[in-house]
Formats: sequence, structure tokens, C-alpha cells
Amino acid sequence: MASSLTCVGVVWALLSFLSAVASCVGFFMPYWLLGSQMDKPVSFGTFRRCSYPVLDEERRATVMLEQCGRYASFQGIPSLEWRICTVVTGVGCGLLLLVALTALMGCCISDLISRAVGRAAGGIQFVGGLLIGSGCALYPLGWDSEEVRQTCSNISNQFELGSCEIGWAYYCTGGGAAAAMLLCTWMACFAGKKQKQYPY
Repeated sequence: MASSLTCVGVVWALLSFLSAVASCVGFFMPYWLLGSQMDKPVSFGTFRRCSYPVLDEERRATVMLEQCGRYASFQGIPSLEWRICTVVTGVGCGLLLLVALTALMGCCISDLISRAVGRAAGGIQFVGGLLIGSGCALYPLGWDSEEVRQTCSNISNQFELGSCEIGWAYYCTGGGAAAAMLLCTWMACFAGKKQKQYPY
């Protein structure tokens, strides 16, 4: 089985896969922001939420339904900033996954990744990491939405958490993006083998 990657390239492929998985798992999980409402734990992602209030018809009271789910529609996401964050972060995760899977295939297929292709892949990883980083930077702008304020003791605001705290998924997403931007982009420049010159 021939590889088109150098030793650095194999490490790059593995690190690319790990950073893409970290970013994608963090993006999908609804644990970016943690708080409580009606003495129940509540958590938010960019497009998902765990525990939400519903009207109990029998008791004619609001109760917390303790389950996770997506918002019913894209417009149901609590703030414009979170909608933008969802799109930007999703595109960035898609780019990181595309490069990571290509890099892993480069471990098994000869002549797939040359130096030029490696550099292009590094550029794509940089853009993907930048998009995810932008999404992470936009996320706190949505902390002033009504849903978040109810969860964070009505004292949260943009870049002010109130009684809430940042969850592990936010750090996982940002960490994957940082690894892609800083390490993978650099390693991609040395990932591909030099093309053999064939005399014709």
C-alpha cells in the first residue's frame, strides 16, 4: 500500500482528523452555554437546546421538559447572531472534515497529495478554522436573547454570562479550530511528497 504522504503528512492527516472531529462534535452538542431555569439544568448550543419550558395542560402551569432537541425551524433559533454562528461554524466544520478525509485517503493512495495539493489543503483548513473561530466569537452576542436571559437569572447580556457558564462543547469546537488553523495549516505545507519527474 503506497502513501502519498511524508512522515509529517501522516501526522498531519491524523491531527486533521482529530481537530475536525473535535470541532464537529462540539458544534453538534448543545453544551455551549450552561445554566438553570425553574431549578432544572438548561444548556444551549448554536441550534440545539436541552430542557425547555412547556405548558402543562392538566396543571395549567409551565413545567420544564428535560430533553434535548433542535429548534423547530431556523427562525426559531433565539438570535440572529446564533443563526449566523450556526451557518458559519457548520461551513467551517464541513471544510475541516473534507480536508481530513482527503488527508486520510492520502495515507493509502499514492500520488493523491502532492506538495501543491497539501498547501491548498492547508489553506482550506485555515479558512475552515477561521470560520469556526468567527462563529465562536459571534456566539456571545446572542446572550442577550430572551431565552438565554431567562436561563441566566435575567442578568445576562452580550459578553456577560450572568449566572450561566460556558460549557465544554464551546471549548471543544474552538480547540479543534485552533489546532486546524495553527498546527494543521503549517504541517500541510510539508505533507505531500515531491512529484516524481517522468521523462517522456
